[in-house]
Amino acid sequence: MNVTSIKHGVYGGLAGGVVFGAMMAMMGMLPMIGNMVGIPSAWVGLLVHLMISAAIGGSFAVLLDASGQRGGVGSGLAYGFAWWILGPLTLMPFFMGMGLGVNWNVAAIGEAMPSLVGHLIFGAVLGVTYRWLRESSGVAHVDHGETQAA
Repeated sequence: MNVTSIKHGVYGGLAGGVVFGAMMAMMGMLPMIGNMVGIPSAWVGLLVHLMISAAIGGSFAVLLDASGQRGGVGSGLAYGFAWWILGPLTLMPFFMGMGLGVNWNVAAIGEAMPSLVGHLIFGAVLGVTYRWLRESSGVAHVDHGETQAA
């Protein structure tokens, strides 16, 4: 694990967050994100969304480094799917005072399908950006979990 890898994850998260944030803006969803911090504003929602995206990108890098993976579309899609379950189906309703598990039903999952598409796109952009940054910086993974310059 190194700081450069985490930076690449943060940058990948921000890239995915910009794409997903643009989609959310077109659907009028950003004020709802802002409401998570008590300010239902699109600008605040975008700021919150990008901060969350950066943190998710950093955690992506930590998990990939720990498992010896390099990133890419597949790992990004899987991570995006996991965050769809954790985000709009679990944590967001909890932080908005609706309780834990309120969206764990077929009806809520059906309503959250557009969010699934956004999270998958976010994950794909995150995975591809992370891998591209890692490879273009000359940092390669080796079998025993350490990194070295290529």
